[in-house]
Amino acid sequence: MIAWLILGALAGWIASKIMKRDEQMGAIANIVVGIIGAFIGGFLGTKFLGVDVTGLNITSILLSVLGAVILLAILGGIKK
Repeated sequence: MIAWLILGALAGWIASKIMKRDEQMGAIANIVVGIIGAFIGGFLGTKFLGVDVTGLNITSILLSVLGAVILLAILGGIKK
């Protein structure tokens, strides 16, 4: 469980850096964005790429970051 929270925080932090929103987000927001991003990335990876996203590995991390970036892009579009 702790490992998944750390992965979520890492994915959310990387995504916030990519989207240039790191100044606006704290640790809790990074974790939440990362966890939701992991669901989005996992769904997309499984559905469209046929990638197995079980376990903590580089594929899971990359898909989590991708999902978090997508989430931040959607939230940024809604805010405007």
